[in-house]
Amino acid sequence: MQALFVGQTYIDVTFLADELPTGDDKTVARDYAISFGGNAVTAAFACAKLGIAPDLLTSIADDWLGRMFIDMAAKYGISVHHRKVKESSLSFIMPRGGKRAIVRCRDDHYLHPVPPLNLQGCRALHLDGHQADAAMHYAKACREAGILTSLDGGGLRSNTHELLEFIDVAIVAERLCEQMNLSPSEMLTYLKGRGCRIGGVTMGERGMLWYDENGTESVLPALDIPAPLVVDTNGAGDIFHGSYVYSAMARPELPWREHFIFARAASAHAIQHLGNEASLPNLKEVEETQAQFSERKLAA
Repeated sequence: MQALFVGQTYIDVTFLADELPTGDDKTVARDYAISFGGNAVTAAFACAKLGIAPDLLTSIADDWLGRMFIDMAAKYGISVHHRKVKESSLSFIMPRGGKRAIVRCRDDHYLHPVPPLNLQGCRALHLDGHQADAAMHYAKACREAGILTSLDGGGLRSNTHELLEFIDVAIVAERLCEQMNLSPSEMLTYLKGRGCRIGGVTMGERGMLWYDENGTESVLPALDIPAPLVVDTNGAGDIFHGSYVYSAMARPELPWREHFIFARAASAHAIQHLGNEASLPNLKEVEETQAQFSERKLAA
């Protein structure tokens, strides 16, 4: 095991349409994509596409969608550890105007306890807050073993405060700031107080407010992607997480700013494609995106 990602599996149905019909109305989408979904799950696929296939502890149902997901993971060399649920989870995603509306159908009633996994050789753990019991168990185990721990703090979970004590790299969304009534700057102070070595708040096209290994705070600007090139922003944050975890394992000698610059280019590539699988970049595409686009100018 090179890395362990823990999360909730979705099958994503992403479609481009001008409006969502109601009542007895119908409409025809311009395009669609069906792919794997879920925060840590998509991050795991991104890490695998870049060259390091992680293990994935995730929800799996014994139905045709679950079997389809297992086939998807096998294609990328991802070893899946099943946390059984009764039904597969689905997301219906409608990107529009740089945003995305999502309807989720989720089964997170896990039928079995956290499975024991052998962490020998593991270099990184990435969590998204789902499977709270598994997240806490493996965060503690990895911290004790000196394994890098990373958290995608997309929203407030039941054990977020407790979990952060065992997290080295916590990159959270503005949504978490809103839920906790904190400004992005106050969130950084909070993450420092929880002992996170690296912390940041992603702010979309306004970049990321973060602090480095020395506690120095700064803004990493987003890359300036012209609006006509933006197709689907869903999953771009997950690809950002998976890419910095990959970079930290592949190039551990580099400072964290370089890992985030790499991940920024990966997510900038992602938003130009429809659906999570089409959004995954390889190393060459990350390099090409970094070279093609300049940083967005920060507001005065």
